[in-house]
Parts: sequence; C-alpha cells; structure tokens
Amino acid sequence: MNFKNMRECLAWLYYQYLLITGIYALEPWEKSIFNSVLFSAVAMVVYTSYVFVPIHMRLALEFFSGILGGQPESTMALMN
Repeated sequence: MNFKNMRECLAWLYYQYLLITGIYALEPWEKSIFNSVLFSAVAMVVYTSYVFVPIHMRLALEFFSGILGGQPESTMALMN
C-alpha cells in the first residue's frame, strides 16, 4: 500500500467518524472540545482496564478454582 492510498483511506475513515458522531456540523472549536472529551474518556477506560482487569481476573480465577475443587494453598508455605 503506497502513501497516497493510505492517506486517502485515513481521510475516508476520519470522514466516516465525522458522519457517525454527527460532529461534521459543529464549529472547529466545538469539534476540538468534543474530541478532547471523547479521547480522554477512551484513554481513562483503557488505563483502568490495563490496571484493574488483571487483578479482577486473578481474583475470579482463585474464587472459581476454590469452588470447583482446586488445590487449597498450603499454610506451611505461609508460616515459613
């Protein structure tokens, strides 16, 4: 894929983004505020997912392994 086709593809995707969100009718300063709020919300969701999802997955795995008959953790290892 050459640079011109990639540029046209990105321009087309941006145009689709403008049409789907309906911000094509906004003024430039309104577009920038909308985009800033949208991208900061997406960044917060991504960060929160990166930080908290692994913790919750580990806790869920421990919970369900205990219910389904997994091996309990040895208390001797905790005493040493």
